[in-house]
Amino acid sequence: MWLVIVGDFVLLSMVIFAIRKLQTGFLTWQWSQLRMFFIISNTALLISEWKFHTSIHQRVVSAADILRGSFMLTATQALIAYMLMRHILYWMAAGRAVLYTSVTFFVLLVLLRLLERIIVKRMRRMGHNTRTVTLVGADEELWKVYEQMLEDPTTGYRVQGYYANVNDNDNQNDNQNQNVKWLGTIDELLNAEGQELGDEMYVCLSRREGETIRALSQLCDRQVTKFYYVPLSVESIGLKLKREYINDIEVFTTHESPLENPLNKVVKRVLDIVVAVTALIVTGLLFPFVYLITKIQSPGPIFFKQLRTGMDGKDFVCYKFRSMHVNEKSDSLQATKDDPRKFPFGDFMRKSNIDELPQFWNVLIGNMSVVGPRPHMLLHTDMYSRQIGEYMVRHFVKPGITGWAQVTGFRGETKELWQMEERVRRDIWYIENWSVWLDLRIVWMTVKSIFMHDEHAY
Repeated sequence: MWLVIVGDFVLLSMVIFAIRKLQTGFLTWQWSQLRMFFIISNTALLISEWKFHTSIHQRVVSAADILRGSFMLTATQALIAYMLMRHILYWMAAGRAVLYTSVTFFVLLVLLRLLERIIVKRMRRMGHNTRTVTLVGADEELWKVYEQMLEDPTTGYRVQGYYANVNDNDNQNDNQNQNVKWLGTIDELLNAEGQELGDEMYVCLSRREGETIRALSQLCDRQVTKFYYVPLSVESIGLKLKREYINDIEVFTTHESPLENPLNKVVKRVLDIVVAVTALIVTGLLFPFVYLITKIQSPGPIFFKQLRTGMDGKDFVCYKFRSMHVNEKSDSLQATKDDPRKFPFGDFMRKSNIDELPQFWNVLIGNMSVVGPRPHMLLHTDMYSRQIGEYMVRHFVKPGITGWAQVTGFRGETKELWQMEERVRRDIWYIENWSVWLDLRIVWMTVKSIFMHDEHAY
């Protein structure tokens, strides 16, 4: 990690001197001024690294994590550098210099991070930068942990074996632990002197064996091994619980969303308004063409209005450009690939998402968001809420024009129940993992689908 941080300082220094040669505003600076800008910029980076240092060394890190971390690092560095410049060298016009430096630094830093991540993954595939793991127990939950560790070799986990009081596979129907070396009983582990535990230990024993679990934890402490406890499968209640506190009392809830935070709500609402206003301006420019072609191809209203289920299960009127001939089945029948109700321009609008543009009015007035679970017609809400246990969980937040389920392949007609179940699962994942970065990623994937046709868009 330290080598990567040093690389950040080298990159920033190279960017400053490169811009000094290429940007005319820098050419008027004396070397003393440039030297001070160099010192201040690196000081700002040092402060930023303390809060937003690299995460590529972590076992599991995505490209989105790298992008988010790089942005926060460079944005913080630019802000601190500008404030220091205005305070120390207040007579210098340093705004453009900071802006050019930070933008260039951000772009190059993202590319550098991705390159560094490739190098780290390759090193782990070759057996370097690994974490040695010891397992204790023989429960199926422990083998799930084992499978996750070995599923992606670039995470760098190496399982040296497991300890259990009985060396058999009788209680494991799929014999998953046949691939893991049995190292001995738990008593032998606790009583052995100088036993090598590795970097991490995962223990899966009954909570009734609390004394043994504590002894294993103390053993890990003595050997500077990180201790993890995995509950037994029979002790699991089958729910993904999230920790909350009522004063100092620990409680757990089934579904927790970052959007319960008032600040996050404000941020999402501000972004919704900005995007909605921009999109409605574009809609206004397209409206005359949509109106004229629709009237020529299909008599009837230009807008299609339908009651759909919104936040907290409340109904609202959803607006779209009408893409089908007026029909009596619009509130009960989903659109299909070769639906005869569609007229030619309506089919084009659906494939290019133009028919969704009026929903930005729903966003502006507050009963929808740009990103969120897609709102369904009332008939489908009633039907699927009876068949899918967690279906109504998706209504804990505002519905969206686009969503995580839609950009990951679950858009359009749901011919089979499993398709709606997967859509609901992805909607709930979005609710529980919301961030501004996730919203921006979904918007970007949606924009891409306009130019790269989605086969489910009909």
